[in-house]
Amino acid sequence: MASFHYRVISWKKGKAAAHAAYVARRGKHSGREDLLWTRSGNLPSWTENDPAKFWQASDAYERRNGCAAREHRIALPAELNAQQQRNLVDRLAEELVGDRPYELGVHGVEASIGLVPNLDLHLLQTDRQPDGYARGPSQTFRRYCAVDPKRGGCRKRSGGLTPSQNANALRETRKIIARILNEELEKCGYTSRVDARSLRAQGIDRKPERHLGPARIRS
Repeated sequence: MASFHYRVISWKKGKAAAHAAYVARRGKHSGREDLLWTRSGNLPSWTENDPAKFWQASDAYERRNGCAAREHRIALPAELNAQQQRNLVDRLAEELVGDRPYELGVHGVEASIGLVPNLDLHLLQTDRQPDGYARGPSQTFRRYCAVDPKRGGCRKRSGGLTPSQNANALRETRKIIARILNEELEKCGYTSRVDARSLRAQGIDRKPERHLGPARIRS
């Protein structure tokens, strides 16, 4: 049965490359057997289509205490088959990332409770927004120059928002994800639906279910 689970995590300077390796099961994570598929997109030419180079540059050149990568973690409906899952992930990536550089991995294992498949999308993106100007690795992550954009770095889409605006943006993102999930479930002929609202808002009197993490997953 489909259920809604979404988290957004900001990875600070120095953490992006290591977490991208975890998402794509590279390096020390390559022995894991739960990666269903991975891909990247919208990478600048200097990466030579190697996403690891982009995250390494973000760690090296992003401002101190800045967000080097932003991760969307989304539980995918187990009802959908492999191709339907790919179609769903395509829509989510297009809506949440647009034309910004990204890397994603879909992890799928069997949950230890009831042997229900536990499928998760890990979508890693940069907040840096391409604007058509060619930039090298270091310039990409410089401060944006409003007077002459080609002299500075790529502008951050998340910049300048107040805490209230960030909270509102998060609520809107949750609604967008739920809408896409439900549209894909309906298109594929399933009656199950997800709801991004809190249990209280739905009028349900129980504690939230915990999304199964590595400690509760059977390898």
